[in-house]
Amino acid sequence: MAIDIVAQPLSQSPIGPIYQMRWLSTLSAMLAAAAVVTGIFWLSFGYFQSEEASKSQGQLSLYRSTLIAELQRFSHLTHILARDPFVIETSNGADTAVLDKRLKEFAEVSGIDAIYLMGKDGVTISASNAHSTTSFVGQNYSFRPYFLTAMKGEHGHFYGIGATTGLPGYFLADVVRNRQGTILGVLAIKIDLSKLEQRWRQAGEQVLMVNGDGVVLLASNPAWLYHVLSDLTPEQRNKIQQARQFPGQALEPLDWKAIPPQRARIGRNQRLHLTSDDLPHDWALHYFASDDRAVARSWLVTGFAILIAGLVFLYFQLQRTRRIGAALKRSEEEEALLREANERLAIEIAERRTAEQQLQKTQDELERASRLAALGRLAAMVTHELGQPIAAMRNHIAVAEMAAQAKPTFTDLIGGLVDRMEGITRQLKFFARTDAEDFDNIDLREVMQVSLGLVEPNLEEAKVAITLELPPEQQWVRGNRFRLEQIVTNLLRNAVDACEEVNEPEIDVKMGKTKNTVWFEIWDNGQGLGDATLDDLQEPFVTTRESGRGMGLGLAISAGIVKDHDGQMSAWNRDTGGAVFRVEFPEIVTAIETETNNQASEPT
Repeated sequence: MAIDIVAQPLSQSPIGPIYQMRWLSTLSAMLAAAAVVTGIFWLSFGYFQSEEASKSQGQLSLYRSTLIAELQRFSHLTHILARDPFVIETSNGADTAVLDKRLKEFAEVSGIDAIYLMGKDGVTISASNAHSTTSFVGQNYSFRPYFLTAMKGEHGHFYGIGATTGLPGYFLADVVRNRQGTILGVLAIKIDLSKLEQRWRQAGEQVLMVNGDGVVLLASNPAWLYHVLSDLTPEQRNKIQQARQFPGQALEPLDWKAIPPQRARIGRNQRLHLTSDDLPHDWALHYFASDDRAVARSWLVTGFAILIAGLVFLYFQLQRTRRIGAALKRSEEEEALLREANERLAIEIAERRTAEQQLQKTQDELERASRLAALGRLAAMVTHELGQPIAAMRNHIAVAEMAAQAKPTFTDLIGGLVDRMEGITRQLKFFARTDAEDFDNIDLREVMQVSLGLVEPNLEEAKVAITLELPPEQQWVRGNRFRLEQIVTNLLRNAVDACEEVNEPEIDVKMGKTKNTVWFEIWDNGQGLGDATLDDLQEPFVTTRESGRGMGLGLAISAGIVKDHDGQMSAWNRDTGGAVFRVEFPEIVTAIETETNNQASEPT
């Protein structure tokens, strides 16, 4: 009997569809998992990138404020110097030797690159660099836009490469008139802005500044200088050529491309791209920041999500194993394997908790970084707002000294106060600065006396009775005088503010030293610390005063300065009301003290 055997295709076999369904299910699960992982990565990347953009915006604001302050620092100087009697006399034909010397001395004191006087024809009559190899005297600058603008009676400004020195600079100019108002010439100054480039370069930043034509004037990368962001029109090139603004420069396009909304490619790298175009003279700042940190953190979050998904998957797999084991009456070997799996799960759970703690720590650090970024922006704003009036005061003092219109003691006093105001504004950059400061041997008693003099108007206004107990010998510490005075001044003003609602306000100041430290204490009978701790009050923007009466920056800045000087600050409430603040610094032994001690130890 013959039997025909017919082979059945796999697709018609009942086992074939089962494997196909499993394969499709596995593929679908893998695609879904890949989509979820991709979504998590891009969502987290968008979030972290926005944070990086916010930080970069704060840094750009700081650079913008610094640039504007530098431009406005000497904005009134040409107007003042143009009315100087020596300048007017020299314009009328007087000997230029006296004015050359005065301009040279003033340029050295004020840090200006050059100061020079031109006649109505644009030929330089007198200059601060009259006796140098690159003297401006005899040079004709009538083609410069700042000269043409000044001759119209307006304030002239211009940025370009020097026709004589070949070095770039920022030029300011004002017309010189006699008493009858007749135009005699133009006085101009040249300011070197290359220090801004050095700061950008030292900070490792990628920053460039362009003018209204898109020409790069300043850049952290020297290779970017005098390139253009886009091709110049013939009219633009003709205007630049007539002004001899960039002689010898090809003004070729920069290798870059903007990628909306906030990215750009410069060279071969893509960066976050932020701009600030609200600068004087239609200038604009371009800031390029790396987003590598955002990418790394996004991968960290994605990896954490994958870990959680793996744990969930493992959990369901274990549940399935248990159900199968119960159905098959698990053997002892299966129970041992299950125990090992439980141990592995416990280890993974512990790792997960560690990862959660690390994530919480990172979030806390981000919150603190945000507060410090806000404080940095505030410091930049205050420094900018105070920079211009301080610079104007210094210019008026310099002119008064040159014209011999004020007594030396008066100008020295006002100059000292201006120096102190500049020192205080520099301390507002405390939270952003990383460079080291000059430390000297300081007598802490002198610091206390100077600080008491600064807050004396506050003491008199609040009618505070102050008791001062200073040791007769000098108390030497190592530090920066301005910053030490800032600590004492902040604590004294806080004590005065704390005594506002007290009928008989009192402040006691004591100073002394222990074995290896020099200390001082400030006692008051005010409202005290309340429930706040010193750590709470040292946080930026934390204050015990009512809204509108303080920003909570004094103790935050003071605590940072104390830490920089290797000191310690402590505070506590008095039993009789009020608070006590104590500051300790390491004591130093000066050469004079060492010699005195050695002489005292020698036998007579």
